[in-house]
Amino acid sequence: MLALTGYALLGGDEDASPTAGGGGASPSASSTNSAPTSPAPTYAAPEDWTEPERWVALPRGEDTDERGSEVGFPHTTEGAVAMAAAANTTSVEADRSTVDEQLRIYHSYLSTADRSDANVEAIEQNAQQTDKDLRKEMSVGAGQPLPSGAYLRSHVIGYKIVTESTDEVGVWLLSRVVQKTGETAKEISSYTRTLVGAAWEDGDWKLSGAVTDRVQQEAQAQDEPKMVAPGDAEFNAAGWTAIRDAS
Repeated sequence: MLALTGYALLGGDEDASPTAGGGGASPSASSTNSAPTSPAPTYAAPEDWTEPERWVALPRGEDTDERGSEVGFPHTTEGAVAMAAAANTTSVEADRSTVDEQLRIYHSYLSTADRSDANVEAIEQNAQQTDKDLRKEMSVGAGQPLPSGAYLRSHVIGYKIVTESTDEVGVWLLSRVVQKTGETAKEISSYTRTLVGAAWEDGDWKLSGAVTDRVQQEAQAQDEPKMVAPGDAEFNAAGWTAIRDAS
């Protein structure tokens, strides 16, 4: 499975863990300096539901930009998490490629300091390679649309704050990644754990490479939260906060 998330634009840390019966997950190669990932043990969702101790309905952005991305988040810690979650919520389907998604994230969410002609070119080239790999995995020729009913989607389901201040927030994001190779294919799912740094810039939160670097330093002194889904008793022990859809 090829996991696509906004972390790759910053070269952040991401780990992936397949669910029972699912394939392994690897992050997209859409960064010029992506940190290596390490394999994680297989995770199977529990049969018995344990209610998460912490639930949050993250705020929505006030606007939608020209690329269809939610923007204009409040100047709060939860606003920063909401932006990071939006930047890590992606969908690759027949009419939307990895290139489309990575360029959308770049233009909608990346800090000005991290933007350059060289970076956007590298992001586009690496996303094109990811698209080729995805099509090969789904037995489709290069440049051809994905099979009918095929998709690769990532959705953030939980988070854990690492650092926070008025204008900077560091957070672990827990995402569920699902993939189907066609209409009748079985959906495969996995979980990813992503470390993200956000900075308040020009009236909104943005993904920041400089903040992410500082957050990585802080995170080294802490235990990495286990990749466990809401409903697992260890979700609470790991310190995750579950995300409830805002009304």
